[in-house]
Amino acid sequence: MWYAGNHYMEKAHLFLLMGILLVLCGCVTSDMSELEREVEQILTRPGGRIAPIPAIEPYEAYTYQSGKEGARDPFQLFYEKVKLDLAEQDEDEGLTEAMEREIKYRNREELESYELDSLRMVGTLEDSDDLWGIIRDPDGTVHRVKVGNYLGRNIGKILNIYEDRIELREIIKNNDGRWEERPAAMALYEE
Repeated sequence: MWYAGNHYMEKAHLFLLMGILLVLCGCVTSDMSELEREVEQILTRPGGRIAPIPAIEPYEAYTYQSGKEGARDPFQLFYEKVKLDLAEQDEDEGLTEAMEREIKYRNREELESYELDSLRMVGTLEDSDDLWGIIRDPDGTVHRVKVGNYLGRNIGKILNIYEDRIELREIIKNNDGRWEERPAAMALYEE
């Protein structure tokens, strides 16, 4: 019985091989006369002349002279650039006493060593008294945080924890070098 089944498989392979060979033979023996006529017609056309390369004119240097009356020097700024002197600026400008205590005199927490956008809120835990936020850091470690904890490098203090987000307040220096508070939020991360 085993031999008979094996015999049928060999016949099937043989028929498949013969079918492939017939298809390939059909591709090889197709009519090439039309292609040969087209190539012959192209080769009998007279050759054309290639246009000469245009002459390259030598470079002439130009020196700008703003000696004309009323002409503006193109290298002068058309607006006044105001530069803040950082030496004269108070380093603690805009910093309240509460902000100063928060920045200078508190113990740093572990999640403050990461950028806020690299942390992921992956859930919440609730016990009888508190709602905890569950945060995953870039290394994959999971942390439990509550209102009052800090996240991110901009002194992000947690103000509220909800099931779908954590609201924070960050303390940053703005473009003028002044300290200011800004709101931030971290949404629940869904994979």
